[in-house]
Amino acid sequence: MSQDVENIQPSYPLFRNEEYKKVIGDKRAKYEEMHPAEKIREVFEWTTTKEYQELNFQREALTVNPAKACQPLGAVLCALGYEKTMPYVHGSQGCVAYFRTYFNRHFKEPIACVSDSMTEDAAVFGGQKNMFDGLENAKALYKPDMIAVSTTCMAEVIGDDLNAFINNSKKEGHIPQEYPVPFAHTPSFVGSHTTGWDNMQEGILRYFTLNYMEDKQVGANGKLNVVPGFETYLGNFRVIKRMLEEMGVETTMLSDPTEVLDTPADGKFRMYAGGTTMDEVKDAPNAFDTLFLQPWQSDKTRKYVQNTWKHEAPKLNIPMGLEWTDEFLMKVSEITGKPIPESLTKERGRLVDMITDSHAWLHGKRYALYGDPDFVMGMTKLLLELGAEPVHILANNANKRWKKAMDKILDDSPYGTGCEVHIGRDLWHLRSLVFTDKPDFLIGNSYGKFIQRDTLHKGEAFEVPLIRFGFPIFDRHHLHRDTTLGYEGAMHVLKTLVNEVLARLDDDTRGMGTTDYNYDLIR
Repeated sequence: MSQDVENIQPSYPLFRNEEYKKVIGDKRAKYEEMHPAEKIREVFEWTTTKEYQELNFQREALTVNPAKACQPLGAVLCALGYEKTMPYVHGSQGCVAYFRTYFNRHFKEPIACVSDSMTEDAAVFGGQKNMFDGLENAKALYKPDMIAVSTTCMAEVIGDDLNAFINNSKKEGHIPQEYPVPFAHTPSFVGSHTTGWDNMQEGILRYFTLNYMEDKQVGANGKLNVVPGFETYLGNFRVIKRMLEEMGVETTMLSDPTEVLDTPADGKFRMYAGGTTMDEVKDAPNAFDTLFLQPWQSDKTRKYVQNTWKHEAPKLNIPMGLEWTDEFLMKVSEITGKPIPESLTKERGRLVDMITDSHAWLHGKRYALYGDPDFVMGMTKLLLELGAEPVHILANNANKRWKKAMDKILDDSPYGTGCEVHIGRDLWHLRSLVFTDKPDFLIGNSYGKFIQRDTLHKGEAFEVPLIRFGFPIFDRHHLHRDTTLGYEGAMHVLKTLVNEVLARLDDDTRGMGTTDYNYDLIR
């Protein structure tokens, strides 16, 4: 069917036109073999019950929307944070297409990443030949200064040895002997995207420093290393740098993709832009210390930094909210001897003022939230500081130690009473929870919109609105430019939360002459 050239429409509202409604109706009637609408409604209603929830939580062999991604996705993001580095995935081409489109949809930027396109023969005989050709071609075509290699399921199942393959590639002359090719094994069937980021980070640091520690001395360069972890809010990189600059602290951000993921539209294509340099990595052991912004996802890198670089690498909480930002800045001051400047003290005061202005609207509001362990923990801490009440917390890729720490945080606050913490669960589990114990809002990434849709389908009184924080955010633009860390990030989160509450209040009180008794102009 053709559209009117003067009125090109997207799928909505195009598919609401009568001709398309007829086509879709005919397709359903002739080919879909659907159950009757009454049966579909009956089953839907059953899936919202406590009885179904109990069955749902007995699932063992099925995951539905897991609220996590796979290891090599994280490895790719880590590699993108290094200057003129090409992420290279040893595995099938389809996997890399997934990684690139996943990041492209979130950042709205082209994503550089290559694959050596393993197929059936490589699955049987191994992928060394693919790597010979792949490394040589990637270097020749894209001219990176470094290639960072990770793996997919196929390569890991057959047991390909990256260290041997890379060394053989150099011996055979496919790439120069001195050419840097750090690597990490990142099997997709264990761990998650945060595990892959950590593995790749440790692989890069190990490559450049493990055998070059003789002349290194802690504190010699007068800098502080910061490891961001799997971080997709570009504003968070910038706010951490800003705070440390205001303190007069020289910083090395170990993996900084802010430039390559936020290039300007000025007519010039940049395959590579910014990033941590190889010289900065080599010099990193000379720093005073290394701070990890997301400690629950950085075990492997943290152990390497402690054991090889001899840095303390204190385990701080993610600097979200008031108290944990205080904790972070005081630790920086303690390590470097630099005082916290008046500018940051004033910024802190502004956050306290905002909390004072808005706490009455946030106090007692009930939230369900999900995402990566450090993010969820930081968001929970901030909610408790605002007097809000988290009731369902889910982190699929967290461990039992994290759950114990979360339970302690909740127990220490009067607003954490009755909250349930779930690890290893998925968004279908969370769907059951919001039906049987309804929160006021849901906090998480774009996939939560399906939970919101289902709750609304049951009836307006059951709807749980989604507030979008986390990764990925596919269905909104430019949220990745925001910040959630530091006092500035806490201000942004607070602003978002309170205005969602007020917008919801407007929705509930806009009926003229019926519910407009509280349709206030000033709040």
